[in-house]
Amino acid sequence: MKKGTVLNAGISSVIARLGHTDTVVVCDAGLPIPGATERIDLALTQGVPGFMQVVEVVTKEMQVEAAYLAEEIKQHNPQLHETLLEHIRQLQQHQGNHIDVRYITHQQFKKQTADSQAVIRSGECSPYANIILCAGVTF
Repeated sequence: MKKGTVLNAGISSVIARLGHTDTVVVCDAGLPIPGATERIDLALTQGVPGFMQVVEVVTKEMQVEAAYLAEEIKQHNPQLHETLLEHIRQLQQHQGNHIDVRYITHQQFKKQTADSQAVIRSGECSPYANIILCAGVTF
């Protein structure tokens, strides 16, 4: 049996296959997911699992060098925005590297999901609860 943090086989497999600059999306229940992109659907019901729960588990195993957020999160979900930024600050300290946070429009965000290795769907039902995580290297 796996001893690491992530028990979900799909998420564990995606993280293990990531190369430098590959991306993974963690999203809310409403983000459209391109048909050709791997979908890992964790949503059970509204709010379960929560967006931050999924982000926290994924970033425990994934080395992150950059994160993309929709510009609209600042205005439409400021509390989650601050929570995400604090998580990224803590992750930087834990990993020992700088994580570049980049803002793009929600339209651009939706387009970039097509280039991701996978989209992990949470049960989150708050606006703009989405992040693109860009893989770094551990050496």
